[in-house]
Amino acid sequence: MSFVVLLLAVWIEKFSALRHRVQRDSGWLRELAKLESHPRLSRQPWLVLALLVLLPVALLGLLLLVLDPVAYGLLALPVHLLVVIYSLGRGDLLGELGPFRDAWRREDLQAAAHVAQRDLGICADSGEQLLQQVQARLLWQAYQSFFAVIFWYFLLGPVAALSYRLLALAAEHSQQPALAERAAQLRHAFDWLPVRLLAASFALVGNFVAVSRVMLHELLNWNISAAQLIEKTGKVAGEIPAPVAGPEGINSLDQLWELLLRAAVVWYAGFALWTVLV
Repeated sequence: MSFVVLLLAVWIEKFSALRHRVQRDSGWLRELAKLESHPRLSRQPWLVLALLVLLPVALLGLLLLVLDPVAYGLLALPVHLLVVIYSLGRGDLLGELGPFRDAWRREDLQAAAHVAQRDLGICADSGEQLLQQVQARLLWQAYQSFFAVIFWYFLLGPVAALSYRLLALAAEHSQQPALAERAAQLRHAFDWLPVRLLAASFALVGNFVAVSRVMLHELLNWNISAAQLIEKTGKVAGEIPAPVAGPEGINSLDQLWELLLRAAVVWYAGFALWTVLV
């Protein structure tokens, strides 16, 4: 069933607006703000995380435990699908890059810097740094929005996928530094394995030797963040040239996106093979 759900999730992502209707975080964010403002709970970040992450995933696990034996699991299928769709990343990655791509193609660096700050939250001291940061954001957003979620769903089911997304929301939106730090630590642990698997996929579909050189030093490095590792391996795998203004700079973003698409095909092929063999 996991492979079927992943196929349906991709289809809905491409051809339906269901994701935007399912991904409603306002209620969860209100509870986050309420718990953070509580005099006692504000000093107990682990308890807040337990209430905001552990409790929802425990309820989900209980629901699936009840539904799985019914009708050969068919009643659980819609729950799996909705959870996977909710756990995918927020926003439209390619749509957000549109204004930046237009400005950069015109070699209007001032406009590119403005739209990058407005749409992507990126600030840079130079045009070269700006394009490099946009490239890094493309890789990171694709990883955390899609690859990490489908990895944990296929490995451990919807409970793990939902846990990843709720930890990400807590790390990104918490106003309490202690809570955000602990959520980021747990998310870092979740990221350790899938980001290395994606880097290995880059080696298969990109420059194998260059990625191998990077992974030789970083494979067991706990301290490197997932964003840093995916940026390093993605750029060398895609053989991205030095940043330049104009259409050539935009081509580097297209190269990275094609690299990500090839890696996604490898993952789905691996999922399909595993499903058949097991």
